[in-house]
Amino acid sequence: MNGVPESHNGVPEPHTGWTFVTNHARVLAAIADNHSARIRDIAAHCRLTERAVQKIISDLEQDGYLSHTREGRSNTYQIDPGKVLRHPAEAGLTVASLLSLLVQDEADRTTVPDGRHRHSTA
Repeated sequence: MNGVPESHNGVPEPHTGWTFVTNHARVLAAIADNHSARIRDIAAHCRLTERAVQKIISDLEQDGYLSHTREGRSNTYQIDPGKVLRHPAEAGLTVASLLSLLVQDEADRTTVPDGRHRHSTA
């Protein structure tokens, strides 16, 4: 069990309502966290279908934010950290700046603000 609620057909249940972060940003952050993550794992983490993740990765590659190299049966992704975000209101904001807000360091995942370690949810 990966901690993501699933519907009866095994597809992650989508979030309803609006959110602060787009699915494209979520997928990019998941890849930044693990450059060799499988689409299946990215989809589960982001609560998206595998098909949606494939489309998002295609969008990101088409616009130069992401590239991949094939290694056997898996992909290793490379993110262009200097690429500027697309929306005019984010002029000058780079992918690296965005990811610094979205991707936690390993220490941040295991330590709560008062310095105690969290219990693993795995």
